[in-house]
Amino acid sequence: MNVEKSVIIDFPLRGEWVAPHTPGDKVPSHGTDALGQRFAYDFFRTDTNSTTKFYKGSKFKYFTIGIPIDKCYCYKEAVYSPVDGKVIVVKDGVKEPKRLNPIRDLLRVVWNSISITIKALIIPVKKIKLHKYIGNYIIINFGEIYAFFAHISPGSICVKEGQMIKKGDLLGLVGHTGNSTAPHLHFHLMDSPDLLTAKGIPCAFKKYDVLIDGEWQSVKNHIPKSNQRIRFK
Repeated sequence: MNVEKSVIIDFPLRGEWVAPHTPGDKVPSHGTDALGQRFAYDFFRTDTNSTTKFYKGSKFKYFTIGIPIDKCYCYKEAVYSPVDGKVIVVKDGVKEPKRLNPIRDLLRVVWNSISITIKALIIPVKKIKLHKYIGNYIIINFGEIYAFFAHISPGSICVKEGQMIKKGDLLGLVGHTGNSTAPHLHFHLMDSPDLLTAKGIPCAFKKYDVLIDGEWQSVKNHIPKSNQRIRFK
């Protein structure tokens, strides 16, 4: 993805993160242009020496009986606004499972995808309530651009529709709602607040650190890749 054509914004999280899905690797980053997510990012936290293990405990327990959701490193980490703007959509109320298990979580995502496809064949797409499938989310307008934050933990959203906010204002906490296989933040920019018609807009982050050969190096106006550990203070 070309940084020169990207909207440059602040990073929406603090601390160390990895981006398993990022336009820095491929576009569309999630394999689809639907819901304005052509240039979308997913962010979660992992073990110090891994870019994939996102929970405390053994892999055996995770793949068998599962692990409590609060054992995930990024669960209920703060999400901040990367822009000055106006909150135009707040959707809360979708619950999240108390435990994680990869098979059960994947089956839930697959079933949700099948369910929404079937509904789209029966009723007009505009009448389908996307909230259940997306999870709790926030949309912020700045200029002619809309920032989208998804899978927010239920009851943690601390902004209201119509509220004017500044860069760095707290929005809510990372959660595991909707089509999610583990707690993480899904984030992207789009050209419309209507998820059914929105087109994705590329974005890069103004400044963050990348761990290279054991040392943190600062980068500016850059796009994270999935094999990088990144940090924003």
